[in-house]
Amino acid sequence: MTKFVELSHRVENGMKAYPGFPNPKIGAFLSREDSRAKYAGKAEFYIGRVEMVGNVGTYLDAPFHRHANGADLSMLPLRSIAGLDGVVLEGKSESGRAVSLECGQCELRDRAVLIKTGWDGRWGRDDYWALGPYLSDGSIDLLIHAGAALVGVDFWNIDDVENFSRPAHTRLLTANIPIVEHMTNLASLPRVGFKFYAVPPPIVNGASFPVRAFAEIDE
Repeated sequence: MTKFVELSHRVENGMKAYPGFPNPKIGAFLSREDSRAKYAGKAEFYIGRVEMVGNVGTYLDAPFHRHANGADLSMLPLRSIAGLDGVVLEGKSESGRAVSLECGQCELRDRAVLIKTGWDGRWGRDDYWALGPYLSDGSIDLLIHAGAALVGVDFWNIDDVENFSRPAHTRLLTANIPIVEHMTNLASLPRVGFKFYAVPPPIVNGASFPVRAFAEIDE
């Protein structure tokens, strides 16, 4: 039996986008009522309109997000974002912010590495956007040298937002490792033994875009 586990936050009209970015506007381009005349009263349809920046909800960063010559969303091979063997690592932080990863002998090569801190429990509250966890330099080294295929986190920025050089984005995306931020529900996953999916539309010159991230588990 196959079990699917939701790992994305819902996207709603007016929800908080990334700090300083406009909130999404989700509504009708053509309402059901207004559509009836087009179909002589025999049918009605809702045609939606969504206006938003790419950094809304749970989203994926392509290399193009950081590097002008990097692969954009349309260039990402499906094998890099879908059907990946996944592994969940606990994010440990003595300071409360810089996250170190405990891996031991775990296998990370060609896997989606999902980093669990519990920060997603703040989602929907103002303190979600407080200065939060970020990957330490040692964690970035580990992920790159171990050959991770994708990295996902359950907090709002994989980097220290006070560090304008953005080392995690810079180095991971240089290594063609896509990043998924604002994940949730990682506590529902086993440490290993699942497939991971986080597929955005293939947008030319797309840098970041919301995804329906989920895990597939054979029970």
